[in-house]
Amino acid sequence: MIGHGMMGTWHSQSLQNTDCVLHTLVGREAEATEAFAREYGYRHWFVDYQQALRSPEIDIVIIAGPSQSHAQMALAALEHGKHVLVEIPLALSLHDCERIVDTAARLNLMVGVVHPMRFRREHRQLVERLKAGTEKVLQVQSRLFLHRRENIGSTGLKRCWTDNLLWHHGAHLVDVALWLTGKGDPAAAAASISNVQATMPEADEATGISMELAVLMETEQRQSMVCTGSYNSPDRIFDIFVVTDRDSYRLNILDATLKQGTHLLEVDPEQDNNAQVARDFVVAVRDRREPLVPAHSVLPAMRLLHRIEQAQIS
Repeated sequence: MIGHGMMGTWHSQSLQNTDCVLHTLVGREAEATEAFAREYGYRHWFVDYQQALRSPEIDIVIIAGPSQSHAQMALAALEHGKHVLVEIPLALSLHDCERIVDTAARLNLMVGVVHPMRFRREHRQLVERLKAGTEKVLQVQSRLFLHRRENIGSTGLKRCWTDNLLWHHGAHLVDVALWLTGKGDPAAAAASISNVQATMPEADEATGISMELAVLMETEQRQSMVCTGSYNSPDRIFDIFVVTDRDSYRLNILDATLKQGTHLLEVDPEQDNNAQVARDFVVAVRDRREPLVPAHSVLPAMRLLHRIEQAQIS
């Protein structure tokens, strides 16, 4: 496990009651890393991930460190013969995403990505109905609004790195829209896109990144996907709203509710849903099957993010 912030904690907790071995923890500061390793039962700990990767006893590496380090760490782990589960985003550029996918294929290793929206029971049930033809997506709206004008994560602790609205949270928003519209196949939805419009202002002087994002995509079947996000909003919103020809579904991730039409239902909270991701990857490696979110399946979303980024640069 590389990283022991919120996601490193969640993944550690989700794997504690399984038959896999929590072997090695990698952190940035020795004292905090050792304390976390003791609390969660890791056998070893390091502050140098390259040193940790040399162990022949490690089969899987989970990367939950800073987004800027994902590509470098994933490539290093693959070159050491490890299967890799990468926290979203897979990388902060299309080039690095493709390098990871190509390297894994060359070495016959698995790479999964933590895209928890694809694990949502409610979404997976909807996808099955879409595949069966009993419903058709008309529109998907994905939104994430939060206040992140300082490098402070969800745990309230100050980060040593800067977040990225386009490549991090944009990956959440665009991927789930493609996945739902494509009936579980993001590549199919991406191939049918006839129009893309995006607004992303210039980098904020204080944070050094663009703090607003709005994307509108239209398919040849006249379906629409609207993905919007902001790091300027004191009002925190994270939801996925789907309109089909039969019903509507608003999944509120923060409140753990699903509003289907006019009916409000309780669903699994975010941490419980996320717990499925690492467990699925461990089983996938053991059974030699693809994980539910293999790295190659997120490339359609990353290609769209690259397209948006290039349009803002040109």
